[in-house]
Parts: sequence; structure tokens; C-alpha cells
Amino acid sequence: MVVILHPDGSTETRGTDLGEVPRLRVEAPRWGVLGANVFATVPTADGGSVTALTPSPSRGFLGRLSATTGFLQSVWWQFLLVGVVAASVSLIVARLMARGMTQPLRDMAAAARRMETGDYSVRVHTRSRDEVGKLATAFDRMRGELENLEQSRRDLVANVSHELKTPITAIRAHLENLLDGVERPDPATLGVMLSQVERLGRLVDQLLDLSRLESGEVPLRIEQLPLHPLVADLISEIDVALPGRGVEVRNDVPFDLPALSADRERVHQVLFNLVDNAVRFTPHGGSVTVSARRQNGSVEVAVSDTGSGIPPEHLPRLFERFYRADQARGRGEGGTGIGLAIARSVVEAHGGQIKAESRPGQGSIFTFDLPAADGSDR
Repeated sequence: MVVILHPDGSTETRGTDLGEVPRLRVEAPRWGVLGANVFATVPTADGGSVTALTPSPSRGFLGRLSATTGFLQSVWWQFLLVGVVAASVSLIVARLMARGMTQPLRDMAAAARRMETGDYSVRVHTRSRDEVGKLATAFDRMRGELENLEQSRRDLVANVSHELKTPITAIRAHLENLLDGVERPDPATLGVMLSQVERLGRLVDQLLDLSRLESGEVPLRIEQLPLHPLVADLISEIDVALPGRGVEVRNDVPFDLPALSADRERVHQVLFNLVDNAVRFTPHGGSVTVSARRQNGSVEVAVSDTGSGIPPEHLPRLFERFYRADQARGRGEGGTGIGLAIARSVVEAHGGQIKAESRPGQGSIFTFDLPAADGSDR
């Protein structure tokens, strides 16, 4: 079927009528689909047009394809605009999501740079619960541990310097007095100097012991150790070391208590530190008691006193190096502040735990547990 469109608007149809015909004035050839027919329109020299209309070769797939192609050609710029907008929105959303996911990583990098300079105050905050969030939480926990470690190191250096400076200053003063003739090298002066030297020696020995214990370099000579005779010998040593204190030290360890499976020298060191501290801080007329009992395959040892007690805020830090609940009295008694730290290291090396309980005005109780030789709870 051919339809001729004249310049005056009239039409001329030739061939079999195929239904609706597009009426087009075109300046260039054009084709398309109209219903079930395919048409092609060509302009004529006089301003009209000639349209050829023929049935579609297939009303199935090819017809739909031809129709779709024609539709896309007519609306291609709309699809292009929608695509550009969608791509822009996707890029913006992806950027925001990526920034939120990687923010903890940037925070950790910034914190690490500050930690390199010794600043451990920066914290990494995150609300994410994915792998990045878990990493940020672990990083912040590590930062806190490093901060505590650095503070402990500074405290240790400061405390050791102070403890070393005190006896060294005293010895130097006496030596200068001897050189200037202010003092005479009599037994009393030499005895004071000797006591300061012994204090220095004790401090150095305790520091070395603590360092070796914490690093695990001290081998434990495990043996079956009866506790009652060990405590009896210890009380005799305390009476000689601290005469005239007016403090009674009692041995309430049962004779039938199973022997310990422990290092004799190290257990003696723990007991001596605990009993020595208790005697020093118990007033005249008071008492210190060493007791023990079986408990779950181990032996729990307790050292209690009738002293003034320890304020609750000091209990969590009693076993730290150089920590003193009573700063002034501790230095006056000549303590170094390392004894309880050594006691904790020794007990933990045996697989036990040590703790302190106290109430102001009601005395203190230090307890620790060590494995029994038979390993049973009888």
C-alpha cells in the first residue's frame, strides 16, 4: 500500500487498504511501526511525501523488537538523563558510605601518629559492630594498656630515683662531715652509714628479684614444705629483727595441715614481707596472727593484724611497685614499697592468688593460696 500526500493536503492511496496511515510531512526519510504494519515515508520535491505501508514480517518477536527500537529512538535522551542522575546519586551515596566505614581507620592512623610522640590521650570512638569496629575497639584497648604501661614506667623511674637518692644523700652528708672534721669516724656514725648502705642493697636486691620473678627467669625449687615449722622459724626472725615492738606474733597454723608444694625460700620471702609489714603497722600491745586452712586442693594462708587498717581506696593498688597507703610512715620505717609486689609475683608464679581485706580501725587480713603437696581437699 502506497499513500501520496500532496502539497495541498489531499491524499492518494494505491494498493490494498491496510488501515490507518501516518500523515507526515518530513524533510528526511523516516520509518517506523504503526500497529501491525511497518511504514516508510520519503519527502517529494514538491513538498509532499510518499508513504509505503506494508505488513510487519512477524507480529511476534520481530514486530515487538521493531516497535521497541522505534520507542527507544524517540525517548533516548530521557534515558540518558535518568542514567546520568542515577550514576551521580550512586557515586555520592557510595562516597558517604565509604567515608563512614573508613573513618575509624583514619582515626586509628591519627592516634598511632600521636602515640609515636608519647601522647596516649587520644581515643578512637566507633559505633560500628563490623570487623572495622572490632579493630577500633581492640586498638583503643591497646592504647589504654600502653598508656598504663608508660605511666607505670614513669612512676617506677621516679620512685627508684627517690629511693636511691635518700640513702645516697645521707651517706654523702656523713662523708662530707667526716672530711670537714665536723663528725668523727666513731662507731655510731659508721653504723648510720652502714644502715644506709644496707638499705641501698636491699632496694637493689628487691628490684632484681622483682624483675626476675616477673620475667619468669627465677626457677622454683618445688618441694614438700611443712608450713607450721616454717612459720615458727619466721616468728623467731621477726622477734630478732624488730625487738621491743610490743606486738605479739602468733602461729595458728594447724599441725595436721598438708604440706605445701612450693619453693621454701620464696614462700619464706612472702611470709616475711607480710608479717614484717603487719608488725610495723600494728601499735604497741597489738597482735599479728598467721593461720592456714585446706581449701580445694590448696592451702590458704592468712596474715591478720590488729592495726589501724587500710582505707578502701588504697586496697586495689597495694600490690603495685612502690605504692604505700601511708607514705610518711612507710618511709620512716625504712620500707621500699616493693615487698608486696614481690609477694604477689611469687604467689602468682606458684599458680595462686593474693588479696588484701581491711577496714579502718579493724586491722587488715592478707590471704594467699598455694598448692598442697597431696593436691586433695581432705
